[in-house]
Amino acid sequence: MRLPVEQAFKTYADRVFAAAFSVCRNRADADDVTQDVFVKYQTAGQDYADGDHLRAWLLRVAINRAKDLKASFGYRNTVPFEDYMEELEFPEPADGDVFRAVMELPEKYRVPIHLFYYEDYPVKEIAAMLRLSEGTVKSQLNRGRKLLKSKLSEEWNDDE
Repeated sequence: MRLPVEQAFKTYADRVFAAAFSVCRNRADADDVTQDVFVKYQTAGQDYADGDHLRAWLLRVAINRAKDLKASFGYRNTVPFEDYMEELEFPEPADGDVFRAVMELPEKYRVPIHLFYYEDYPVKEIAAMLRLSEGTVKSQLNRGRKLLKSKLSEEWNDDE
């Protein structure tokens, strides 16, 4: 299966951006990563078994590219995460609280949480994407959930 670049972009760009943003925590860098991913898709010229395989490949490339960008010598946050949060609109205030709490997690928990809850990937596929063992992914999900629960219960108790 090989989709035209325009169709692949329309179908998967939001998911690729979200995965990149979960690593970069910066809109401009996530936009750059998204563009890089689809350039790589266009030049790779490989076929994919199905839409799920293509989506997994795009997300894996996005996460790796975002990590490379963060590790680069010239990396710096041009727009703080908090400024970007002000631009986002959520249907319910609690959705914004959850998103903020997820984005404040350390990267090693944030990326697996994003892939598991927002992209609906099973642990086995997350492990393959991130090149980690399934046990490590399960541990990171468990620790990330505990951090989220603690953070959200503090925020929601403060609101009362």
